[in-house]
Amino acid sequence: MYSVKEAFYTLQGEGAQAGRASVFCRFTGCNLWSGRERDRAGSQCTFCDTDFVGTDGQNGGQFADAATLASHLERLWPMTASGRHRRYVVFTGGEPLLQLDKTLIEAMHARGFEIAVETNGTLPAPAGIDWICVSPKRDNALRQTQGDELKLVHPQAGVDPQTFVELNFTHFFLQPMDLAPGAIVTDGSPMEATVDYCMHHPQWRLSLQTHKIAGID
Repeated sequence: MYSVKEAFYTLQGEGAQAGRASVFCRFTGCNLWSGRERDRAGSQCTFCDTDFVGTDGQNGGQFADAATLASHLERLWPMTASGRHRRYVVFTGGEPLLQLDKTLIEAMHARGFEIAVETNGTLPAPAGIDWICVSPKRDNALRQTQGDELKLVHPQAGVDPQTFVELNFTHFFLQPMDLAPGAIVTDGSPMEATVDYCMHHPQWRLSLQTHKIAGID
């Protein structure tokens, strides 16, 4: 059984694949936060800006097996979206590695999809994923220490980006923390801090949430 909050066709907004047409599948559940505001302050991740509770989102629901979910996601890819590039699906959450498994990976590959995952890295990724993006959260130990991109939300209290630079990733991105509406900033904005860090540490590249800038899902 797979529980999906929402699924939709859009453009990837962040990181090395920004601008790429993608089917997004957002699983319910996370191992670092319940998703409920009353639990945020005491959670292991306090800045998440995503609703991953329940299955009531766009094209969400519960799916009995991998074939059913894979067919559901395949239908979201427009028939008119053709060309030489492979179809692309991004599994996210919450924490997608609580549910993404070998059976679903094989089912998506059988339908011609390249598979990406956006994970907090606290769980090991199953074999067969084509693009792994790890986004560390505070001092939670990483079990997925290699992949295609490491995307760190910045700044996080007590987190030094340089502790990650020796890990086996191809791309290293810093992404400014998205402040809550009305937040009071006293020591410079996250954007200023992130730009400054990338300027002084060229291994890191700036990642922006271009989907928010463009006004798309």
